[in-house]
Amino acid sequence: MKLNLKRPLAFFDIESTGTNVGSDRIVELSVIKLNPDQTEEVKTWRINPGMPIPLESSLVHGIYDEHVKDEPAFEKLAASVAEFIGDADLAGYNSNKFDIPMLMEEFLRANVQFDLENRFFVDVQNIFHQMEQRTLKAAYLFYCKKQIENAHSAEADTRATMEVLLAQIERYEGADWEDKAGKVSKPVVNDVEALHKFTNLSRPLDFAGRMVYNEKGEEVFNFGKHKGKKVEEVFNMEPSYYSWMMQGDFPLYTKRKLEEIYTRWNAKRTAERMAKPAQPRPVENGARPAEQPKTDSQQKAEQPRAFQPKPAPNQPKKEFHRHDNRNNNQQNRPFKKQDDTPARPVDDDMLSMLKEKFKKG
Repeated sequence: MKLNLKRPLAFFDIESTGTNVGSDRIVELSVIKLNPDQTEEVKTWRINPGMPIPLESSLVHGIYDEHVKDEPAFEKLAASVAEFIGDADLAGYNSNKFDIPMLMEEFLRANVQFDLENRFFVDVQNIFHQMEQRTLKAAYLFYCKKQIENAHSAEADTRATMEVLLAQIERYEGADWEDKAGKVSKPVVNDVEALHKFTNLSRPLDFAGRMVYNEKGEEVFNFGKHKGKKVEEVFNMEPSYYSWMMQGDFPLYTKRKLEEIYTRWNAKRTAERMAKPAQPRPVENGARPAEQPKTDSQQKAEQPRAFQPKPAPNQPKKEFHRHDNRNNNQQNRPFKKQDDTPARPVDDDMLSMLKEKFKKG
């Protein structure tokens, strides 16, 4: 069975210090590049992770600290790894959720450009799980009728993965598969693009699965309190969520994709603000607002009038009265006589009284 290839397909497998994409490191990487002419190129690298390998991880893949202490760090190998893979599409077992995100983290830490945008990704585990629901060891036995020799070494697992894919294509040629909506199709075909679509049904945006595409092709969060909400809508109602994620313990590739969405959203907001008409400023201190075109009637009304002297006043000038600032309350009261009794005529008694009052000595 041969794969129909338009460009190379790089099968790869990673052994690491653990399963945390953001904090663990690669200790072994193996790549089998299958070319369109069916020739193979194989490379395997042992890598010093720069951190102790936990015992539980070493018991799985058999790589201990002493095996990698003299090996180069990934940043020393990153350029050669990227060059070897070239523009090949990528295939692996559980590669969409683990191997590709882990590899991208290492490339980003090493500042080596490795573009994922124009590649296809074939996750053999997804075909297997969606068709049979098993593990790699069981898949190899089920499809290839063989046991994996030297299991959990990167190259042995990588070769087993490649052989399983070839057997899957042959086994499921023309087989029906029903999706969650009840739609029946024949998805397992000898075409990398079709296999890419079938093994990426969850439509992850960042491989770690923190963001995915919905049915309309919109980016939505796939975890936490905003799960199922569009990323741009979350930025609108809680802009600080972006800073929280950028400062949090998320994979670097997740942060890169998040930053791309944020940059696009911010540019859209800026464009919307620029497109809004400017609001007139309030008039202050008698200043006129921006001039608007005037109608003919307004222009006529604003024509300066001919000077007309005021007629001389005919009324006599009023006399000047100094304002009395004394008690206004008293001035404003109505005048009232103290006694309305008529005055008494002067008689002899009154004269005697006055004489006594003003008498000297």
